[in-house]
Amino acid sequence: MAATGRHVICRGRELVERGRGVRFKVLRHGVETPAFAIRFNGKVHAYLNRCAHRMLELDWNAGDFFDAFGEVLLCATHGARYAPASGVCVGGPCARAGLVKLAVIEDDADVCLEAVDEVHLVATDELT
Repeated sequence: MAATGRHVICRGRELVERGRGVRFKVLRHGVETPAFAIRFNGKVHAYLNRCAHRMLELDWNAGDFFDAFGEVLLCATHGARYAPASGVCVGGPCARAGLVKLAVIEDDADVCLEAVDEVHLVATDELT
């Protein structure tokens, strides 16, 4: 069970290294916003699913955030590229603006969003 102040996004086993991400929604500053979690270099990272270039969702198919080599997160619309571990823009039209990183932790077998004042979990896929 997740500790107080943490909300389960998914099971850790659902996030395969450099594989498909898990989509979920958060309430941020009173606005429901899509988000996602991925695993990169053994660690879980989560971001708002909004390209810094045009504020569109990144994935070209639900959960497909990585480029073909699993090296960068790629915006399917305009090709902006982001470093998976930091969300920093590393190329394309994002003009060095980055993704908004969310506080997550792997707690036992669960990946949890840490509740902070401006971000709260709204919805996620049913846990398996």
